[in-house]
Amino acid sequence: MDEAGETGRETAGEAGRSRPRESVWDYPRPPRVEASGWRVRVVFAGRTIADSTRALRVLETSHPPVYYVPVADVVAGVLVPTRKYTWCEFKGEAAYYDVVAGGDAEGGHAEGGDAGCGHAEGGGVRVAADAAWHYPRPAHGYEALAGHVAFYPGRMDACFVDDDQVRPQDGDFYGGWITAEIEGPFKGGRGTRGW
Repeated sequence: MDEAGETGRETAGEAGRSRPRESVWDYPRPPRVEASGWRVRVVFAGRTIADSTRALRVLETSHPPVYYVPVADVVAGVLVPTRKYTWCEFKGEAAYYDVVAGGDAEGGHAEGGDAGCGHAEGGGVRVAADAAWHYPRPAHGYEALAGHVAFYPGRMDACFVDDDQVRPQDGDFYGGWITAEIEGPFKGGRGTRGW
């Protein structure tokens, strides 16, 4: 390993750039927020609902990175606030959104929508309940997360870091994004909650 903790192995990214291999066991606790420097995309209901080169990522021991996209880089109307809130000992109170989108094969979508409508047949409006979250008033040290939103990749059609499709972190609590260069084992699966 070099001084930065990188193994020297790399994976191909967009436009020939490479991302160094990373072990989640080298990530810090408390978590660190950093600029990702990579293109991040989220696809839901057959269309790209978020596309950003300004995403942040949160790195925490035993977890794959969680990507936070600026709200300005998310299609207007797809984030519908819910009544769900959770607490992170580091980042503070998180508020959740339903992700609502749909439309025809041309990529049109319904703005907003009824959060209780579920998945409609025939290309109608789709809802992924509590599938995104944000920190309206992040705790000290995490202020950079204000104005950003994270998506559970397993509740979307697909998420990408550059052209690499993300594999979601196991479990229903954490929202980590696993790409080829990220090495585990990862917290979140059966039997790992107490790690």
